[in-house]
Amino acid sequence: MADDNRRNGNFWALALERAHLGLWDWNLSTGDCYYSPTWSKMLGYEEGELANTSDLWLKLTHPDDRQRAQESGDSHIAGLVDSIETELRLRHKDGRWVWVLDRGGIVEWDADGKPLRLMGVQTDVTRQKEAEAALEQVNIRFRLALAASGTGIWHHDIGTRKSYWDARSREIFGLVADKDEVSAELWHTYLHPDDKEATERAHQIAPGSNDVVASQYRIIRRDGEVRHLESLVRFVADVGSAGQVLGTVRDITEEKTRAEGLAFAARHDALTGLLNRAAFDRLLAENIALAERLPLAVFYVDLDYFKALNDYAGHAAGDLALKSVAAGILASLPASAHAARLGGDEFALMVPNCKDACAERIARAVLAAVRDADLGSAVGSRRLAASIGIAFVRDPNMAVADALACADDACYAAKAGGRDRFAVFSPESAAGSGGLNAARLAADLVDAMEDGRLKLYGQEIHQLGLPWEDSRHVEVLARLEGRNGKMIPPVDFVPVAERFGLAARLDRWIIHTAMLRHGEAMRAGAVSLDFNLSAQTLSDPQLWSFVDQAIAESGAPPSAIGFEITETAAVTNFDAAEAFVRRARERHCRVSLDDFGAGMSSFEYLRRFPIDAIKIDGSFVQHIANSRFDREIVSAITGIARSMGAAVVAEKIEERNGLEILIGMGVAYGQGYLLHRPEPLEAIVARAVSGAILSERPHARLGAVK
Repeated sequence: MADDNRRNGNFWALALERAHLGLWDWNLSTGDCYYSPTWSKMLGYEEGELANTSDLWLKLTHPDDRQRAQESGDSHIAGLVDSIETELRLRHKDGRWVWVLDRGGIVEWDADGKPLRLMGVQTDVTRQKEAEAALEQVNIRFRLALAASGTGIWHHDIGTRKSYWDARSREIFGLVADKDEVSAELWHTYLHPDDKEATERAHQIAPGSNDVVASQYRIIRRDGEVRHLESLVRFVADVGSAGQVLGTVRDITEEKTRAEGLAFAARHDALTGLLNRAAFDRLLAENIALAERLPLAVFYVDLDYFKALNDYAGHAAGDLALKSVAAGILASLPASAHAARLGGDEFALMVPNCKDACAERIARAVLAAVRDADLGSAVGSRRLAASIGIAFVRDPNMAVADALACADDACYAAKAGGRDRFAVFSPESAAGSGGLNAARLAADLVDAMEDGRLKLYGQEIHQLGLPWEDSRHVEVLARLEGRNGKMIPPVDFVPVAERFGLAARLDRWIIHTAMLRHGEAMRAGAVSLDFNLSAQTLSDPQLWSFVDQAIAESGAPPSAIGFEITETAAVTNFDAAEAFVRRARERHCRVSLDDFGAGMSSFEYLRRFPIDAIKIDGSFVQHIANSRFDREIVSAITGIARSMGAAVVAEKIEERNGLEILIGMGVAYGQGYLLHRPEPLEAIVARAVSGAILSERPHARLGAVK
């Protein structure tokens, strides 16, 4: 009896309070409805603050939930359902909506069985609903990610040996079925015979393992099509069962095809399908290492009269000729040989275990193939010829560049002998040829980097209308001093460097030497240096490691360093250029697009290519005062650059009238003999340091990194 006394109104009120339940009690005969203090508190109200009317809960119910809530009560009163159970939103005192779970039912009837009284409780389930909404958002994103990635989901129940594939998995395998359940052995029947054993082993996940196993394999669909797939597989524990193997499957056939195509493109010339220079150099190095055991013949093939054919019939005919020549060269070679297009109209061949008679036979076959090449109907009676140089490599320690240089030297001898012929390299004849060939100039360039004959020069970049001391930007140049003391202009040695794969080495020497010598002046803010990069350098994956090391050694700040890449290099090596620019901007180095307008092909790339400055090709600037066409071109480029937030530099400013026109167009920067003639870089830096000491004004940045 004492226990019954404790279970009075206070007892139940405390129970409701502790359980966070709101009680309602509706007298159907009088229409009165009682709401417990805990119900009011759940909605932010004090006891007695709300009138206990029968429709109070309805007034507080969200408009979208009212009909459903009323129908739940009406259905129960009508005897259609055993109880009231529904979820609805009630307005809190502070204006927000509280989700509640409403459960209740009839607790009293009259003698005729007519309902007299209903009671129920409402529970705040807002957090649960929010968690459900958040989970649904995650599921939506997950399903969207799966759909976007084309990934299928499958699982295999270890205990029941039942497998289930979702619709995407069935689509990938080409399986026509409406149900997820498939036979446990079905998957095995699709596996490619060459991949079957390894793939099945990769899918044998040990129970209890937490590892995710990735595998790639091929399947053969029922229509005979071979597809490449990628799967991720892991074990999932399941209470009361042996667990499941859960996996994803994705069709990567197109990715595989694309990767194979990119791998081929990385090693081959796009026009002819022959090896490119980099791939040929690697193979040549491997074959030279075996030269002591298997003598190696290296051929340098240079087409004669190709430029005349290009000028006469156009580039399309030239391309057709190159493809036909390449096909003829390949047909002339034994299976063990390799052929490459080095660039333009130059080719290289290597033939292992090839001595004099073999090399001469191949050379004559190549000469005949070039003469017989299909040049197309547009060319008429014109024919091509070739000059071929042959070098025999028997020293396994010979450098690749030296082997090609010897073959190139012999090629020059063949040209001098009248063309359409071949010549064999001999050290004696090379020594007496006067040093007038590209191979020796390339070798001399390498020596000059080491013996001090390669000189650093510079040309000032002016902010038009202002003294150079306001900007103090310099483009770094190089000059080669010949062994006879005469200066060799860049127009002579730079193409040779590119031809013999020395351009990247030359660029590195210039960058490292300039920064090491003048890093202190750059760090003091006295001068900023801009470096030209060749296409070979732009494609060098180790470039930034080298630059970072040079920065660390010299102390030069990245913000005082700029790089100039030509429009042609940027467009033809766009992926490499894009990656280079991105990494330059990460370090706050400047990037300029050089010789812009010469190709007139890269406007569309500028949207995706956030350079800091555009250098207008000098051919449009030299005669701007007398050429309306040049003025229109410069004006258009300037307008586009300004709209992108890029600075504009005009090159080859040589006349006062041209300078005034450029200033009127809004061109901000310029270079040219009118403003400054190239001089030793050391003198320019010394002048900049002296000017910086006299003036404390910070110099303007050229196209500051955005």
